[in-house]
Amino acid sequence: MTGLVSSNDVLLTAPEILITLTGLVVLLLGLALRGRNPGWLAGVSLLGTVGALSLVIRQAFYKTPAVAFGGLHQVDYYAGFFKVVFLLSASIIILLSVRFLQEHGLDAGEFYALLLFATLGTMLMASAVDLLSLFVGLETMAVCTYVLCGFLKRDQRCNEGALKYLLMGAFSTGVILYGMVLLYGFAGTTNLEGIARAVGMGSFRNPTLLMAMVLLAAGFGFKIAAVPFHMYLPDMYEGAPTPVVAFMAGAAELAGVSVLVRVFLLAMPGLQVDWGLLFWVLSVLTMTIGNIVAIAQDNIKRMLAYSTIAHMGYLLIGPAVGSELGVAAVLFYSLAYACMTIGAFGMVILLARGLRARRPRFEVQAWLRDPLRLLNWLAVVGAVVAYQWIADFLGFLPVAVATLFLLMLLLGVRARVAVVTSVLAALFIHTLFVKILLVPLPWGLLDPIAW
Repeated sequence: MTGLVSSNDVLLTAPEILITLTGLVVLLLGLALRGRNPGWLAGVSLLGTVGALSLVIRQAFYKTPAVAFGGLHQVDYYAGFFKVVFLLSASIIILLSVRFLQEHGLDAGEFYALLLFATLGTMLMASAVDLLSLFVGLETMAVCTYVLCGFLKRDQRCNEGALKYLLMGAFSTGVILYGMVLLYGFAGTTNLEGIARAVGMGSFRNPTLLMAMVLLAAGFGFKIAAVPFHMYLPDMYEGAPTPVVAFMAGAAELAGVSVLVRVFLLAMPGLQVDWGLLFWVLSVLTMTIGNIVAIAQDNIKRMLAYSTIAHMGYLLIGPAVGSELGVAAVLFYSLAYACMTIGAFGMVILLARGLRARRPRFEVQAWLRDPLRLLNWLAVVGAVVAYQWIADFLGFLPVAVATLFLLMLLLGVRARVAVVTSVLAALFIHTLFVKILLVPLPWGLLDPIAW
């Protein structure tokens, strides 16, 4: 190895290297196999994600945390957990998209390559412990998802949603960069631990530091679609291909959460009183508005978009608490949320197939009469209904305990509002979801997702 890259660096970034190579191979195979069976491309892509997943699991047995590339990339249990979630999500979405791409005549090589590179970006974000590597991972994921969201080039809704996402994403990137610049100007370093040491020695009321905190919170709020930075998400979900939406909900949004938690808890622990209150307000607004607006939707993809917004509010409870218990709750809830959300969008893909043939009720009844599909349908619907109640109890039980201590110290009665809102919102949103899936489908309900 050269003096710039050591064997340890390659070993610690082996999953990312494998995903990169797989994406390049799929892109070249897509050119060679153009017009042929795209199942080979899905198989190669799936082989790459499963191989990367095995490498991530193997890294769990290393002595952690381990740092690569001079402190830019860190392998620890926190990053490993999120990488497992991202790779599992990508693997499931590859399977969901095989028939979808065939039915719409889309280029499988480009699609799978972009999906793999977007997954690479999420993995880099999870391991980023420096503002530079964080930004590289963020933009790697963002650029790929911009293209994926506009993959249906001849569909007007798809183009509109992708354009809104591109404009809002570019704006949020500028906000994040401005916050990073201010943070670097204050601390004199881009390393998160170095920033934490500088913050600990400086004035907590320094206006530059407070402005950097607000800008980073706003920028990451755009990336995870927290209220009031969520306006682009429903249109983007409605227009984008459904497998891409599943990836956005099950991986891209959670990548933003993983970075947000690491940056604020690792780089700015001395400002926890300030950003803890900020995230508490964002959490309550996000979970409340997301669920209330979801009730009024008559389009299932827009309803799931607002459900995603609400779940981002639940996840923001973790950093609002700002403790190890809060981080543990975020990890548990992220895994449950990713699995159930991708399952829900898988059912949306099945429901939309009948409308393309102009036989929605016949198609739905046909697969309901199939015992295997009926079992899968009941499993997904039952899991979606039960998951929030279980996850709220088990996933946020540590948050509830931590909140009781924080209640006495900082937040007073306000923390109770988050718990009450979560319970009531879960009742409303999942009652609506069951109603949409169980009642006879009216004409036009799923028209926007016919493609």
